[in-house]
Amino acid sequence: LSLLPLSSTKPHSHSYIKFCLFSYNHQPISFKSSKPTSIHPFMQRFHLSFSQNPTLMMDSSSSPLSLQNPSSSPKPTKKTLLSSLIGTNTPSSLRTPSFEEDNYFVTLLKSSEKKALQDLKKLLLEATTTSSNEVSMWGVPLLGGDDRADVILLKFLRARDFRVNESLNMILKCLSWRKEFSADTIVEEDLSQFKELEGVIAYMQGYDKEGHPVCYNAYGLFRDKDMYERFFGDEEKLKKFLRWRVQVLERGIRLLHFKPGGVNSLIQVTDLKDMPKRELRVASNHIMSLFQDNYPEMVARKIFINVPWYFSMLYSMFSPFLTQRTKSKFVISKEGNAAETLYKFIRPEDIPVQYGGLSFPSDLQNGPPKPASEFTVKGGEKVNIQIEGIEGGATITWDIVVGGWDLEYSAEFVPNAEGSYTIAVEKPRKIGSSEEAIHNSFTSKESGKMILSVDNTASRKKKVAAYRYVVRKCTAT
Repeated sequence: LSLLPLSSTKPHSHSYIKFCLFSYNHQPISFKSSKPTSIHPFMQRFHLSFSQNPTLMMDSSSSPLSLQNPSSSPKPTKKTLLSSLIGTNTPSSLRTPSFEEDNYFVTLLKSSEKKALQDLKKLLLEATTTSSNEVSMWGVPLLGGDDRADVILLKFLRARDFRVNESLNMILKCLSWRKEFSADTIVEEDLSQFKELEGVIAYMQGYDKEGHPVCYNAYGLFRDKDMYERFFGDEEKLKKFLRWRVQVLERGIRLLHFKPGGVNSLIQVTDLKDMPKRELRVASNHIMSLFQDNYPEMVARKIFINVPWYFSMLYSMFSPFLTQRTKSKFVISKEGNAAETLYKFIRPEDIPVQYGGLSFPSDLQNGPPKPASEFTVKGGEKVNIQIEGIEGGATITWDIVVGGWDLEYSAEFVPNAEGSYTIAVEKPRKIGSSEEAIHNSFTSKESGKMILSVDNTASRKKKVAAYRYVVRKCTAT
């Protein structure tokens, strides 16, 4: 599918939209809307496409990037940042007729799928009999009856719609790439030159509610021209960045089970805030091509947050041509709704504080995070959270966050004894929408209760929120 603006029938007023579809015999089918359609001038700068090469519909193994043999790689196809981020050139994303939850239990496969799996094993054995090394990926032997191998082989089969020969070709290319790229040992490789990007650009942090490891991506830092030149200024720098990016991904894959019924894929969260579109197009194409060719079916869901208006508009035009299975993997969240979106899939204690969660960088070294309690603050509502049973001399420590704050917050301690005065621990103050979670503590001199107040009476918008606390009793010396 290509969306191309045609010449205007009336100056500065209307444009036609032309769609070019390629049938399975690769003959272009063109048609034109019968009525003029208004097109914003901004749209004329975009070219939205699944692929400009119709043969890619049959075999996406011919990616724009081939690290095995750059001299023989096909001419790169021009893609927008949108198509690169979504990664729509995987055939299964386009051809699967309906959404069906992936399973890796061989007994639950269709008879044709079981046969494809057995045929793939046979062909892989024949293709690697001359190899002196054990054929394996991610520490899993692909031959020998290990059910973890079935999970990996099924990923390659699904990526090629269970076409055995194409799946075999993809596996062999992946094995070759992993050997040349030293992907099996890249996690232990010293890439300290990218230390400043850790926890900022791409990083693994926490799990979703179903146990999938979560990978966060945020490239807004490269809006700074100096930062961009440091890491993408030439081809050599780009290659080094790719090694670091693969290292991050391999860390996440080591958290997968590769077991039928286990957690066998990741969640990917991409922050589009301040992302430099034009500058990152080449890098994003390389990253997505590399991932699609060598990490098939590794992402269970792609969540895009802080999405600008033009991305949402383009995706809404794009989505009717995607299958239900593909669309079910995409979550598009407009700017300002990051917390509300992420809370649907990830527990607040696992969400980074910059996205409305309670996961502080310092928490990552202290083991599993302390669970938080979620609550909702309706528009025009004030919520009081009462933490009772605090003894004299005890210290209470709490964290509280509201997604997109923009409301008033306060905290006070109310003693149990009659005649005692309420203590304003934190005076009422307006919390800006961009502020992160509040972390505070208070040591009481007498028994009582802590009241955390969130006042949303000035707003009509419902907001998600979370809090947690720990009370440490006074220990006698």
